[in-house]
Amino acid sequence: MHGFDSPTDLLRGRINLPDIRQVVEWALEDTDNLEHLYSLTRSADYRESVNALWCLSHLPHDKTDWLQSRQNEMIDHLLAESHKAKKRILLQLLREQTYDADSIRSDFIDYCFSKINSECEPYAIRCFSLYCAFKMCRFFPELITELELHLDMLSTQDLSPGLLSALHTTRRNIEASKKRNSSKRR
Repeated sequence: MHGFDSPTDLLRGRINLPDIRQVVEWALEDTDNLEHLYSLTRSADYRESVNALWCLSHLPHDKTDWLQSRQNEMIDHLLAESHKAKKRILLQLLREQTYDADSIRSDFIDYCFSKINSECEPYAIRCFSLYCAFKMCRFFPELITELELHLDMLSTQDLSPGLLSALHTTRRNIEASKKRNSSKRR
């Protein structure tokens, strides 16, 4: 149905949602295909790497564990990345993942903190950084306090509707987390 052994040629051009579905269908046929698609996220060809990331963001939910197993690799990729589109998609993928208190990476938390109030970053990067920061900070009261300081600074800026929603959602999540933690201590 897809008509290719590898999506490389397709990913080097402009793609749309039907193309993404076609690549995802190909990737899901075999674990090697999925690994190949993932390897293309590091391609020297900018468009190919962005399109590969875009396809990964459309994997079905049953591939969550597969993506989760690459969390550290994706964080390393993000921290070294300079292209905004790649950073946005990597953060989007990382936002959907879970984080354990024992394996939180301080370099990733610092990265997220640095992006939340960075007005030179696109709104999506700032939003996804905010959501990722909360998912990591929620385990540690001192990090929640630091995140709240970033939220206070953020609230003084002119915000897009999406960033304003992320701010309010994160504040609600912090309050809910504090209530859960205080009820556990009783």
